[in-house]
Amino acid sequence: MQTKLTLRMDENLIVFAKDYSRKNSKSLSQLVADYFYVIQQQSADIFDDKEITPFVRSLIGIIPVEASDAEVRDDYHRYLEEKYS
Repeated sequence: MQTKLTLRMDENLIVFAKDYSRKNSKSLSQLVADYFYVIQQQSADIFDDKEITPFVRSLIGIIPVEASDAEVRDDYHRYLEEKYS
């Protein structure tokens, strides 16, 4: 069952989120649901017996599941080129 949820946040963040959702062909609702799913997975039992630092936890979910190895590698190379140019 789906239920309506109202969120209040900074206007600049909303503009960014709408632009991001448009570029990634996802609705804002789907982005929020995906984020909540990541939070749910982080708090699941699979993490209870392992020590995961807050920094590593913050990285969970930033690479789309549908991304191929080549896409991830290319994104990383672009990042390094921007960082060191």
